[in-house]
Amino acid sequence: MTAAAYALLLFGALAGGFVSGLAGFGTALMALGIWLYVVPPSVAVPLVLICSVVAQTSTLPSIWKTIDFRLVWPFLIGGLAGVPLGTLMIAHADPKLFKLTIGVLLLVFPTALYLQRTPMTIRFGGKFADGAIGFAGGILGGLAGLSGPLPILWASVRGWGKEARRGIFQTFNWTVLATALCLQIATGFVKPEVVPLALIAFPGTILGAWLGARTYHGLSDRNFGDVVLGLLFLSGIGLLWSSVGN
Repeated sequence: MTAAAYALLLFGALAGGFVSGLAGFGTALMALGIWLYVVPPSVAVPLVLICSVVAQTSTLPSIWKTIDFRLVWPFLIGGLAGVPLGTLMIAHADPKLFKLTIGVLLLVFPTALYLQRTPMTIRFGGKFADGAIGFAGGILGGLAGLSGPLPILWASVRGWGKEARRGIFQTFNWTVLATALCLQIATGFVKPEVVPLALIAFPGTILGAWLGARTYHGLSDRNFGDVVLGLLFLSGIGLLWSSVGN
């Protein structure tokens, strides 16, 4: 790797860590589009999982007391059920089609929610709907480390406050991504060359997560919602650009 490639690796780690610390998700959404320019998907995906787990572990103590596990558990059960299926799909998925589909989703729905003048509060489906969304997020987490978008969009229209949403985002993502990482290690998807790259990315990931967490605590409920939707939208642009450029 060249010096420029290492610089992009560190920049992706810093950006991914900051967004994870700020919103409780987003390492994959921010870093994957950057890292795919310098490493192949077989290296970028496990690297995203490792840095996601590191970033969220480092900030979890600061929000632990605000997590409402009565809201979280359906997402966790569904997510854990979906991770193995997503892991099995890695060898068969079309990367370009996958990025294009998720990119369009992340452009359309956050825009619609942002333009909605009256905040949406969807009540139907209850815990079963929450679990189904978690299952779909688990599949995406096992496939590409993108466990966050669907549960995040769903939680944004459930009428929950900032701390409840952040608790769901971070607890769900940490559990699903840690499980996905363990499965990928067990099945041999994590190549030896990922380890030194992860060690290089760690400082940027941890620093970014610390800065993001400090920023999060200063946000109002409305500001937090706007940040979440904005990050999803920007992530959609990144995935679309990456899919068209490859």
